[in-house]
Amino acid sequence: MRSEKFTPAWFAVTAVVALAGLVTQVVATVSAPDGRVANLFCFFTIDSNLLVVLTSALVALGRARGRLFTVLWLDALAGIIVTGIVYQVALAGRYDLHGLPLFSDTMLHKVTPALFVLGWLLAGPRGALTWRTVWWSLLYPLAWLAFTLPRGAVTGFYPYPFVDAGALGYGQVALNCVFIGLFFTALAAAALLYDRRFTRLEPA
Repeated sequence: MRSEKFTPAWFAVTAVVALAGLVTQVVATVSAPDGRVANLFCFFTIDSNLLVVLTSALVALGRARGRLFTVLWLDALAGIIVTGIVYQVALAGRYDLHGLPLFSDTMLHKVTPALFVLGWLLAGPRGALTWRTVWWSLLYPLAWLAFTLPRGAVTGFYPYPFVDAGALGYGQVALNCVFIGLFFTALAAAALLYDRRFTRLEPA
């Protein structure tokens, strides 16, 4: 399964699928009466899928190397898992979607997470994760919060109900963010442990 042809091909498809979902979402947003493309960057889903496109493309092109790539890869992996799980648990069914929004929603929340995680489980990359990588990867969710919450306070736009400080108050939002942050950290640490275990099991 981990042939030289399989890994680039798998992640090339993953990058294309994620990119298709992102482009479709932009088109659907622009077409909406009150659509604002700038709001898209507040969505953890959008940012995580952008990371998937970037890191998958680098793997497909044979340029998956260096400490920065490893951190971005772990951010993409943990971020897209959070995207898929939080969507299914807290957000699925809240909106009646059709046409382009439905296609984009399916690509970004279901197909891309499945492809990216399955590709990692089957093919890696392997052997590059460290505890330092895990700690550096936490900058991503922190940066997302540092951008989303102050912007929401100014514009009144919050991408998700659980970070809506106007409706919930900052205390509840802070508690929600702690839980999601712990979940992200646990996923990153689990990815490291999985990577180490299966790297040791590989034949020399």
